[in-house]
Amino acid sequence: MCGIVGLHLKSPQLHTRLGELIAPMLDCMSSRGPDSAGVALFDEGLPGRVRLSLHATDGTDWEVLGRAMADDTGASVSVEALGDVAILDVDTGPDRAAASLRRLGPSATLVGIGHNMEIFKDVGLSREIIARYGIDKRRGYQAVGHTRMATESAVTTEHSHPFAPAADIALVHNGSFSNPATVRRRLEREGIRFDTDNDSEVCARYVARQMEHGADLGEALRMVQKELDGFFTLLVATGSQFAVLRDSFACKPAVIAETDSYVAMSSEYHALAGLPGIEDANVFEPVPEEVYAWTR
Repeated sequence: MCGIVGLHLKSPQLHTRLGELIAPMLDCMSSRGPDSAGVALFDEGLPGRVRLSLHATDGTDWEVLGRAMADDTGASVSVEALGDVAILDVDTGPDRAAASLRRLGPSATLVGIGHNMEIFKDVGLSREIIARYGIDKRRGYQAVGHTRMATESAVTTEHSHPFAPAADIALVHNGSFSNPATVRRRLEREGIRFDTDNDSEVCARYVARQMEHGADLGEALRMVQKELDGFFTLLVATGSQFAVLRDSFACKPAVIAETDSYVAMSSEYHALAGLPGIEDANVFEPVPEEVYAWTR
């Protein structure tokens, strides 16, 4: 059992409140996932710059790493260090920044990368992680979050959600897949590398692969229904889209609330109850096998 939450803000007036709004939603899901928690947040970013969301437990000096990457790439690098986590903002493209990190910071885990996305995830209760990384103070236009109760793989930061298989893509998942090994082997034969044995990572990398081949997010999720068996509710965000899908049995709970100002999603309604204007929202349960997608 896990908990998922998401918020897609239509109104720019709410962008400064994204962290303030998503943090209590995530905290409400602690009862569904006490092992680990995480959130991907999207904001406008700066043209030509890419953000690397990093995690390390070996005492990595993030400022030293940032200076080394600046020398290596010839690009400016700004560093936001938060203990075991750091956000590096680099004035270059994703591939070049990731290659530099592999050379200079091999002990650091690249949790996510993108022009618009930053990810914070860790082991522990969601309220601890919110406080540790100041998630309630972040701004942006959308977020997806997850609380995990591990059922099929280890309790580590790497195994926690969201999974970010490509630049500006984040996936959270409640449920389990019955054939991830089959899909994983096929993706590995195509050159896709995996970081964990988590079945959710297989789904995330499958979605990214379909999008790499030209599918939009909705099309990629419809392909998930054809290729991956199991019980699941998925919430996926890209730099421009926000989408929800449930399996054919819809046995994993989900509720959506939509107003003129936002779209919100959660495993349980009480996580939505504190949102502004919720009393006037269109609140509904997504039906099985239907892709619900919003584009900014």
